[in-house]
Amino acid sequence: MAVTGDPESRHGIILAKNQKAKKYGIVTAEPVIQALRKCPKLVCVLSHHDFYREICDRINAIYLEYTDLVEKASIDESYLDVTNSLHLFGGDAKILADSLRERIKNDIGITISVGVSFCKTVAKFGSDYKKPDATTVIMRENMAEIFHKADVSELFLAGKKTTERLRTLGINTIGELAAYDREKIGEVFGKQGFSLWDNANGRDDSPVASFYEKQEVKSIGNSITFRRDLLGYDEIRSGIAFLSDSVACRLRKDKKKCTVVQIGIKDTDFRVMQRQITLKKATNLQKEISEVSMSLIKGNWSMTQPVRLLSVTASGLINEDEECAQLNLFDITDNKSHEKQEKIESALDDIRKKFGSSSIKFGYFKNDETGIK
Repeated sequence: MAVTGDPESRHGIILAKNQKAKKYGIVTAEPVIQALRKCPKLVCVLSHHDFYREICDRINAIYLEYTDLVEKASIDESYLDVTNSLHLFGGDAKILADSLRERIKNDIGITISVGVSFCKTVAKFGSDYKKPDATTVIMRENMAEIFHKADVSELFLAGKKTTERLRTLGINTIGELAAYDREKIGEVFGKQGFSLWDNANGRDDSPVASFYEKQEVKSIGNSITFRRDLLGYDEIRSGIAFLSDSVACRLRKDKKKCTVVQIGIKDTDFRVMQRQITLKKATNLQKEISEVSMSLIKGNWSMTQPVRLLSVTASGLINEDEECAQLNLFDITDNKSHEKQEKIESALDDIRKKFGSSSIKFGYFKNDETGIK
């Protein structure tokens, strides 16, 4: 069984799979068609994100009865730091983990797997080590027996391309990476290489954030897989305009501006191209994000090539009031144009707040046959 995106909207990829499907070699993010070739009797169901969030909120509420240091890593993963509260619940982390599994099974009706360790990276590995409904304890004393024997692809931050490059260095297990020269890994992978090496050696000292502490947003982005491939400048521009509008609205809502814009394109062969640019002046305006995105695409993409997916991401975020834009005395028209656009998009925000997000949109959204709603 697998949870998938909507094939009719061409979000036909595997989002999650159970253990039986995993035995057929089915992996997350592969196309449904490919998964069905591996397992013709695979049962596919659509996702229900609102329901998932409701369940996960209930589970996190249970965690908060044991510690306030509950950090949501994703919709179905959380880190718990019980260092200062463990003595209130018997003093044994494994017993606490087992009791959490039992309580969630009885109260919520689902199973969880728990990794118990001294740092987040190893604890995450432990939570995936045995499934379903298991507790895995990995401390420094038994790291070599479990953690270091695992394939390097199972290490946090080791994606497909990174794993392939590690293998060319003769690194196939996490233990082999841990034993490799740290400086040489840094030379090959840069800053990410040092993080990989540190994780392999259990040197992740990042703290577990409080559940009540607002996490600083590092980027705001949106992507869409279209119902049919986009072709030509006008259709791509409409897609970018839609995504830029979404990103700009969220920036203004969070009272942020971005200093970096990144675009992503996926073609019909599922190859992905990404490009980014650092802006001369921070912005949270749809018009400016859209124009920058289109300039990136025009410089790096053939308009005759079909586009399956587009993404726009704003990063390098700063607070709205952090930057005081310097007036350009030689091109006052540009500054007046920027101020005018700010007023226009501010008015759009007011209209949408009053009448709904779909009450007003940009004029070059021709139709919704591509899936732009």
